[in-house]
Amino acid sequence: MSVTAASGFAAAGVAAGLKSSGKRDLAVVQNLGPLNAAAAVFTTNRCKANPVLWSEQVITDGVVSAIVLNSGGANCYTGTRGFQTTHETAEAVAERLAISAGDVLVCSTGLIGEQLDLDLLKVGVWDATLAIATGDAESEAAGLAAAEAIMTTDTRAKQAAYTSPAGWTVGGMAKGAGMLAPGLATMLVVITTDAVLDSKQLDTALRHATRVTFDRLDSDGCMSTNDTVALLGSGASEVRADLDEFTVALTGVCRDLAEQLQADAEGASHDIAIEVVDAATEDDAVTVGRAVARSNLFKAAVFGNDPNWGRVLAAVGTTDAEFDPYGIDVAINGVQVCTAGEPDQPRELVDLTPRAVHVLIDLHAGDRAATILTNDLTHDYVHENSAYAS
Repeated sequence: MSVTAASGFAAAGVAAGLKSSGKRDLAVVQNLGPLNAAAAVFTTNRCKANPVLWSEQVITDGVVSAIVLNSGGANCYTGTRGFQTTHETAEAVAERLAISAGDVLVCSTGLIGEQLDLDLLKVGVWDATLAIATGDAESEAAGLAAAEAIMTTDTRAKQAAYTSPAGWTVGGMAKGAGMLAPGLATMLVVITTDAVLDSKQLDTALRHATRVTFDRLDSDGCMSTNDTVALLGSGASEVRADLDEFTVALTGVCRDLAEQLQADAEGASHDIAIEVVDAATEDDAVTVGRAVARSNLFKAAVFGNDPNWGRVLAAVGTTDAEFDPYGIDVAINGVQVCTAGEPDQPRELVDLTPRAVHVLIDLHAGDRAATILTNDLTHDYVHENSAYAS
């Protein structure tokens, strides 16, 4: 199901002691080849963590042999010492796997502004690489252990996989429960494939896939400093994939992971899909959907099972999208509550007791559409994030 679903990959997840809970907190995924093709996208937050700064340089030649990920600390705003920690972590992985440190991506997640313990990281790298060398590191269990090691406030590991009739596979793992907002990538995601594709092809497919999946998950409007989505290609299937077919498959795996992230968002009691149709452009549809997704008034109303469609229109009106403000239709969970900017069916007919909520906004301005995924705003979300560092 996970990063080991595709052939040519080994993984391990171990407890390095970075988390006080004693749970797994460090993972290594190794590309066993024969290819070492790769692509990655990162947060567009200008305030980037040290692992992102490192990995942006690593990916420039499209060659990645391994990726090391830790939870228990973001290694962001930790100065030159923090960057050196990133560098030495990559070197430790490289030494153990007999590869170049310049071919090792590094990812971290956790609290900003706290130094990571380099000694613990190195112990974790030793244990993880030992497990890869001596254990059943290409098994489903190994993939699950890696997925568990990158969790922070997640309540469960996120994994997905797809096998093409042509004989190649895409597998992936993700972490994320808070700070779910777009910026080319969201959260930490590692995707593997054994299809024969070069780095340029992987990059093209990845950018398409993230644009319509992770980039449209906007749980709380907060963009992380550490967001990374990496795609590694081993070519171990020896099957050259059709790029269009591969892109569709990759997009499906990314959508699966994005929906799992949405369903595990911090404190959420409703999963909300905001579908915007008949927009003048796709960008307009995204802009409108995102404005509604980021409306705390709307999200609080959904938490209270209140189908307050006026808050939907108020959010739409803050955008620069093309539409007639008095020609918009809104339906919530199948009930047409607003037509042409006027009340339609009574809002009391809307049932918001199920977890799934669907909001349909028709702009009547064109033929483009987009869907944004978000969650409601709950007491639990506020509590979890007010106590995150305590």
